[in-house]
Amino acid sequence: MTRPLRAARPLVQRMALLLESTTTRGQSRLPTTSACRRLVSTSTSATVTAQSFLGTTGPSRPQLRAKQAAVAASPAQQWRCASNKTVEQAKSRYRTGPFSWKAGLLFVLTSGGLVWYFEHEKERMHQKRVAEATKGVGRPKVGGDFELVDQDGKPFSNADMLGRYSLVYFGFTHCPDICPEELDKMARMFDLVEAERPGSLKPVFITCDPARDDPKVLKSYLAEFHPSFVGLTGTYDEIKAVCKAYRVYFSTPKNVKPGQDYLVDHSIYFYLMDPQGDFVEALGRQHSPEGAAGVILGHIKDWKGTLGR
Repeated sequence: MTRPLRAARPLVQRMALLLESTTTRGQSRLPTTSACRRLVSTSTSATVTAQSFLGTTGPSRPQLRAKQAAVAASPAQQWRCASNKTVEQAKSRYRTGPFSWKAGLLFVLTSGGLVWYFEHEKERMHQKRVAEATKGVGRPKVGGDFELVDQDGKPFSNADMLGRYSLVYFGFTHCPDICPEELDKMARMFDLVEAERPGSLKPVFITCDPARDDPKVLKSYLAEFHPSFVGLTGTYDEIKAVCKAYRVYFSTPKNVKPGQDYLVDHSIYFYLMDPQGDFVEALGRQHSPEGAAGVILGHIKDWKGTLGR
């Protein structure tokens, strides 16, 4: 028996069984081609032989296997593609690392803010330590009671400086260069503080040359710098006592003839006094107007009481 016939034997047997099962109630009919095809499709071993027996053509066994493999593998293939995409995304995130440009920008801004905060707090604590260290027990180490007259000829004492911060400078109206520069600086400092904390600072100029700086001269001189400046003068002994209380050095030539021009040596500092009349800090020539104003504003902001009278 040839090989095709041997292969078709199971198919013939199944067809006979099908013929017997379809003969019912005295009627006999043969299976149709479509029924035979359905039967043949259930037999995986005789697929090619059945197709030859029925006279139909179809794909070869390798083609069927390839088609079945493709159909069976399509979900897996889709899963594999999705997996590959996920892996590529993970690789992309790994290449860029945990930081993006947004994270980097946030890090830079946060770091800058922390640095500014700590520097600000460091400066504030330094100013606070200076203020505490310079405060005396009972009588202040710098400053004290005095009674002088202002540029309008009215009495002015240390009590008139209470209730707000005071910036005190010692000089004289005939100073050729240093005093005008420092008074310009003082005017700028006052304007900066006044713009942010109005009424919290009083600028005071005390002459070291009372022999030539009477109220009228003071008023004309200070008007060239700022209208809010308070000019104070008095007798030689009164001025000497005030300078001693503020630890200010000054020296006038001896045996000066009337009308003779001369210079007065004196300390070049701005003395910052708090609203209670206590010395806070001395601001020297190393401070710029902006820097000195920042120091004054720092002390004003730290003040717990009310300001302005």
